[in-house]
Amino acid sequence: MDLAGSGNLVAVGQSLYSQTMSTPSRLFRIPDPRRLAVRLALGVSRISRGMTLGVRAVLLKDDQVVLVRHSYLPGWHFPGGGVEAGESFHQAMVREAREEAAIELTGPADLFGVYRNGPANPRDHVALYVCRNWEQPVPPKPNLEIRACELFTLDGLPEDITAGTNARLLEIRDGVDPATDW
Repeated sequence: MDLAGSGNLVAVGQSLYSQTMSTPSRLFRIPDPRRLAVRLALGVSRISRGMTLGVRAVLLKDDQVVLVRHSYLPGWHFPGGGVEAGESFHQAMVREAREEAAIELTGPADLFGVYRNGPANPRDHVALYVCRNWEQPVPPKPNLEIRACELFTLDGLPEDITAGTNARLLEIRDGVDPATDW
């Protein structure tokens, strides 16, 4: 388009507008509302709380581990989530295991460590519990938060297990010195 030869800038503007609006653009792509809602909630949480506290449950049984796939995060993770106001780490872990994996603990859960989760937020900390006594009466159905919940052998972990999840399994299973960061 030759702007110098045009005597009508309004026509040029209208032409540019129609060309821009007629071609798809990443700027105007409408995101998935569920994913947007979760990201918004996480963002508000980071702003409104001075420090965030979370829990993860390593659910082990017969050389197998339970992992979940979230709708808003890539890869496979241990079940877990945020600690609510007035809730202990242990209470939050029991609740998250039930909500994300339909698991009921039938024995003690051991606190393995507390990690700084710097990649998520430098003020985010995660308490990790190891649970060896549990049952899952009915496998959970996928929902808005959890897309899948599966039992994997420790020798047959998924390729897209997160680095933090894999590192924690090495610490627990192989006695690797625990890290400070998730």
